[in-house]
Amino acid sequence: MNDESAYRELADYLHQTAVLQTCRQLLSWDRDTHMPKGGAELRAEQIALVMGLLHRRRTAPEFEALLDRVAPLVDGADPDAPVAANVREARRDFDRATRVPVELVEERARTFSLAHEVWVGARAGDDFAAFLPWLEKNVVLARRYAEALGPADRLYDALLDDFEPGATAAHVSGFFEPLREAHLDLLDRIRGADDLATDVLYGSFPADAQASFATRVAQEMGFDFERGRLDTTVHPFCVGLGPADVRLTTRWDESCLVDGFFSVLHEAGHGLYEQGLPAADFGLPSAYACSFGVHESQSRMWENFVGRSRGFWQHFWPLAQETFPDLEDVPGDAFHRALNAVAPTLIRVDSDEVSYDLHIFLRFELEQALLSGDLPAADLPDAWNERFAASFGVRPPDDRQGCLQDVHWSSGMFGYFPTYTLGNVYAAQLFAQARQELGDLDAQFARGEFASLLRWFRERVHVHGRRYRPRRLIETVTGAPPSHEPLVRHLETKYAAIYGL
Repeated sequence: MNDESAYRELADYLHQTAVLQTCRQLLSWDRDTHMPKGGAELRAEQIALVMGLLHRRRTAPEFEALLDRVAPLVDGADPDAPVAANVREARRDFDRATRVPVELVEERARTFSLAHEVWVGARAGDDFAAFLPWLEKNVVLARRYAEALGPADRLYDALLDDFEPGATAAHVSGFFEPLREAHLDLLDRIRGADDLATDVLYGSFPADAQASFATRVAQEMGFDFERGRLDTTVHPFCVGLGPADVRLTTRWDESCLVDGFFSVLHEAGHGLYEQGLPAADFGLPSAYACSFGVHESQSRMWENFVGRSRGFWQHFWPLAQETFPDLEDVPGDAFHRALNAVAPTLIRVDSDEVSYDLHIFLRFELEQALLSGDLPAADLPDAWNERFAASFGVRPPDDRQGCLQDVHWSSGMFGYFPTYTLGNVYAAQLFAQARQELGDLDAQFARGEFASLLRWFRERVHVHGRRYRPRRLIETVTGAPPSHEPLVRHLETKYAAIYGL
């Protein structure tokens, strides 16, 4: 068998593995959207079984043999060439998977699924004590998984590498420290300015009307509902079952338009990335997102750089007033200013752009302490509240609005949180480059023109899949390595204008 035939066989193998992976994803999506509460234990067994089957495929001797046979294709080749990159990333995935015993994979899948269901009830009932035993289990399992993957003194790095290949805690801190200083300085100056009225964001916004409005907006942005859908859940997420089946979810608050609507924009940003990945390569690394940080760059970009822009609301304001009678007499400029008001909140997903990353810094520090054992899980609420008060000047009144608010730790996603701030960093740098090449984007948005921006990202980011590692992708697109400076400039420019700083 020649090298090219072996590569085709590798692609077929990975395609079948990806099909099995979508079965696992569909089980999780159904659990979080439609499954009756009584189905939790069986669903955990189903997910554990499928994860075990997946792991066996990902570590099978025949898979390793295929990787060995295609190795000559990458010898001396440009490592970023499409075939070489697919082989490189497939080998990386195999090498990581073979370090983890299948029993641990199944135990993690089973426990995380059950823990998620407990978290849903604990969050609703503000009952940290009910979730605590499961959090303790999840921390132990995360530690065992990290120990299998990497050196004992770099456990957090092993988890972070799952979401942001090549990143380390030290690498992330290099972005976080200057951003923390910049955010706190800008917040301090904004506190000295006049407050913006936000009462126009509250009123009567029926869930059905919100869903209709958000769906229309997502469609105009470019999300294809012939290849996707929108459902409700406890914590918003997006799951891509390949470019032809992308599921968005959100939650609605009928007293406020912001929560559900901007969650849809955020998840639609993820969905646009998923729908833009190369369908013909399904299963190959080139058909998967570069990293979760790059994925978050798409969601945070559409949510904030586009969705909170003046041009965006110039276009959609007539539709908003037509859909929601409570907005009929509200000036569009007043609504736009209210959307961009800086008022630190208890809840991360409701946070303004300036204080958002402070939420991430807190979680980044806490989950490292949980993993190292420096912070016992039982002490998480107090540690959370103390650090939150130090950063935001207010102490959460309950755990529902504190350490129980996010889904991630219930699902074992330790190491994910930094990707949100990395996403903000990447988004600012990519959006600045898009504006430089495409011209006045705000004017385009005001005319309802979003296709040129989406096409730019499809051609510059989405099409590459995992061809490049995150740093290399940003360098390739923008001509410079990732930097926090474009994000700082974006926030300084935007909020100086809004607050007259």
